[in-house]
Amino acid sequence: MILIVGGGIAGPATALALRKAGFESAVFEAHPETGDDAGAFLTLARNGLAALAQFDAAHVGADLGFPLTSMQVMTSDGETAATVPLAGYRCLRRAELCRALQAETVRQGIPLYHGKRVASIEESDVDVTVRFTDGTAATGDLLIGADGLNSAVRSHVAASAVPRYAGQRVFYGYTSDGTPPHEPARIVMVRGSAVAFGYTVSPTGETSWFGRIHAEENSTIDRHRLLDALRPDATPAAGIVAATTGPVLATDARDLPSVDRWHTRRTLLIGDAAHAASPATGQGASMALEDAVVLAKALRDTDFPFEAYERARRPRVEHNIANSARMTAGSTTTVPRRREPVGEAELAAQLDWQTPLPARRRR
Repeated sequence: MILIVGGGIAGPATALALRKAGFESAVFEAHPETGDDAGAFLTLARNGLAALAQFDAAHVGADLGFPLTSMQVMTSDGETAATVPLAGYRCLRRAELCRALQAETVRQGIPLYHGKRVASIEESDVDVTVRFTDGTAATGDLLIGADGLNSAVRSHVAASAVPRYAGQRVFYGYTSDGTPPHEPARIVMVRGSAVAFGYTVSPTGETSWFGRIHAEENSTIDRHRLLDALRPDATPAAGIVAATTGPVLATDARDLPSVDRWHTRRTLLIGDAAHAASPATGQGASMALEDAVVLAKALRDTDFPFEAYERARRPRVEHNIANSARMTAGSTTTVPRRREPVGEAELAAQLDWQTPLPARRRR
């Protein structure tokens, strides 16, 4: 039995991939079952959708949100700097994806427990036990920490690794009252003079938007100050925010620049618990789905699965963290992409269910 702590995206996805690989698991989520939060929107990129398909959950992505087929880059004066095609992208709400993955986990008969917040972890030579704050405990052969940026499991594996403030305050919102110029299935990225802004309009007319603004950590910047920063630009951004009458989510962007230790003998960190990036690249969910595939294959194909998993994943995810940090630091400018440390052919092989994961990285 493999214990998985975290019921967001990485945890249920890993449970589904493990089941396909022939392993039993159970998922333990800290939040109560009644918890319901619309949360931020996200984009699932082609690699994330491809990962879902590898453990027979392609329908999860296909049934949620709407497709994105192009991206427009707009300058602060409202001019179009570029329009580029997108292949295999979808826009959806994070909470929708979490709920759908949890539902698929339950549908496939994998135990999923809510209200299970980690109190302590004990490892022995033969098993690992997680004790929860409600007084219960679970024992398994392995433990997977998929409990996000503020991971409780990480404090057991790598206590010195703590999230770093990435230098920006990030806002997310939705409005059905805004009428920004748009094309169907297009996301617009605005290089504002003070705010990096993005928006897309769904087929039903709802505008989903985000704004990233440089700020001190724990700043008091709110929606009104965001509007003040947007108004000098000749873009639709200020009008979209002004038309948002519902809740606006605001959070400080954080990342994990490097976690030196991803695993002990019986415990492994995945997803944001191991390699959280700031949101600038929009790859967090897709990377977590990739993790699920590669971990399941590592357990299926190798004698030392944690080591094989880390060798396969660390170069790619740390490259994404670094890219996102550079984009965050540049705020409203486009940062040239560095060469990917894992090429397209190698990534395709890692994510292909039928291709065995090599025990060691080829030289």
